[in-house]
Amino acid sequence: MEFEIVFDREEDGRWIAEIETLPGVLAYGDSKQEAQSKVEALALRVIADRIESEKSTTGSVRFAAA
Repeated sequence: MEFEIVFDREEDGRWIAEIETLPGVLAYGDSKQEAQSKVEALALRVIADRIESEKSTTGSVRFAAA
């Protein structure tokens, strides 16, 4: 699985990172790197929950910053 991270910057300087293919996976950070780290961690939690509830497995998970 590969997920694209989309970034945006708020007027107040905060960064937003979002994985649009995983609804609700959105994180803010003071830097782009912080937002990316937070959104990747959140995405991994969501994916792990899906795997556990569906009793399935995945190959690998990769993130690509846009």
